[in-house]
Amino acid sequence: MMESQASDRTEAEMIAGILAGETQLYHDLIRPHERSVYLMALSYMKNEADAEDVAQEAFVRAFQKLSSFRAESKFSTWLISIALNEARSRLRRQSVISMESLDEPPDKNKTISPALLRDWREIPSEALEREEVRKLIQQAVEELPDIYRQVFLLRDVEELNINETAKVLNLSIPNVKVRLHRARMMLQKRLAPQLKRTNPSSKRRWLPWE
Repeated sequence: MMESQASDRTEAEMIAGILAGETQLYHDLIRPHERSVYLMALSYMKNEADAEDVAQEAFVRAFQKLSSFRAESKFSTWLISIALNEARSRLRRQSVISMESLDEPPDKNKTISPALLRDWREIPSEALEREEVRKLIQQAVEELPDIYRQVFLLRDVEELNINETAKVLNLSIPNVKVRLHRARMMLQKRLAPQLKRTNPSSKRRWLPWE
């Protein structure tokens, strides 16, 4: 009965209820976002245990800060921003990676094809179902420099819009567009030759951006 009542409530109503003392509603509030938060954390931590810790900490922090949520953005956007901040903080504490300057340009020694990848999601679904292809894409995304991976994941994986992505990362809209463009170009350069090899007889089908 309680689950039915919770499912009938809007997100805003659940938040109001939690703040009014119905804390049991919190799990229903975050349930639709658990996988997204975990995957975002995993993309940073590269370790399932650490990613789970980051996700759990993000949910705890979100609960503690729930009264500060002003609904100026989607709850999912706000939640992901908390998870990203927690992941960054943990990485800094662990000194696992060196944080790149937000203004640092791409390595000038790296040659990137000027051709635009219209949409990486144009890769056919049957191709994405192949473990080999999934691993290629996952590895390529993981190896993007941090400042480009952030934007790519939020825009092309989580499908946040430009304004939401800019707000989460505290960037200007032009910077988001530039970084997404560079991320897609880097992925194209990395993935195009490998996807050709997976199906050399179907070049057009596998590389729709050519």
